[in-house]
Amino acid sequence: MSTHHHDLRHDWTHTEVLALFALPFGDLIYRAHSLHRAYHDPNLLQISTLLNIKTGGCPEDCGYCGQSAHHQTELAKTRLMPLQEVLEVARQAKTNGATRFCMGAAWRSPQARDLEPVLDMVRGVKTLGLETCVTLGMLTLDQAQQLKAAGLDYYNHNLDTAPEFYGQVVTTRTYQDRLDTLAHVRAQGIKVCCGGIVGLGEDRSDRASLLVQLANLPEHPESVPINLLVRVEGTPLSDVPPLDPFELVRTIAVARLLMPASLVRLSAGREQMSDELHALGFFAGANSIFYGTRLLTTTNAAPDRDRALFERLGLRTLTSEWDTQPHACAIVP
Repeated sequence: MSTHHHDLRHDWTHTEVLALFALPFGDLIYRAHSLHRAYHDPNLLQISTLLNIKTGGCPEDCGYCGQSAHHQTELAKTRLMPLQEVLEVARQAKTNGATRFCMGAAWRSPQARDLEPVLDMVRGVKTLGLETCVTLGMLTLDQAQQLKAAGLDYYNHNLDTAPEFYGQVVTTRTYQDRLDTLAHVRAQGIKVCCGGIVGLGEDRSDRASLLVQLANLPEHPESVPINLLVRVEGTPLSDVPPLDPFELVRTIAVARLLMPASLVRLSAGREQMSDELHALGFFAGANSIFYGTRLLTTTNAAPDRDRALFERLGLRTLTSEWDTQPHACAIVP
């Protein structure tokens, strides 16, 4: 089995992508699963753990987020976690099978004084033998360069939703701001983790448009997190009707068809997903998850439940020596 990286496209049209979404469900996931097998070992999952290193008080007004200073949520604002505490959580994550450790801080964009301690965290996590990932808001080219020098492997910065729907979710930064940060990260040779959130009240056309944005970036993001909205009490989106689970699976399948070599991650919202929905998501092309009991501010599926599910489905998890060659798994017979 070989990878076909010359087949990767960056010129998808909205019409083409909507047509994929509209395929009969069985046809769509059959196509996605077949392509998934051509690029990846279908029984191998990459595990990431996410730690919130600073909570709350963010000046942005993202409608889904409990950390925004604009919303009245139960969330207490915290200072940046001390380095040793972060490293302790990272060690635990590694023991639990994570190969990548992601650190998130609720900033619009980090100040110089904010970035220094984070650079220490990146260096520290790196020495534990984990891949490093941070999400800190918008970055300048110079900040991206400093993170790269500290040993950062991945930067997470989601597009959240379609450009057409974006203004109904966030007004404090533009879509272009997000694209600029991604360009700065890429320019420094840091890998990109970039996806979005479904279930914000957007329609299928918006979901197609988000995936077009991701697939038509100059390089596909190495990781594409598909988050299912976790409704947080006190946020403007707390009463949005839940997304049809099959629509989530369709979104995963279409992401797989558009970005065949990327890791597609089942991210937020997993705690609310049944085992059957997880299995369908994996079959449709998801091959990465966030693992651990918490995400940034919402609870996540418990690791014991995940391990039991992997066992029932015969899934294996990536170990670090595999992870140094993201597509080595594609040559497994």
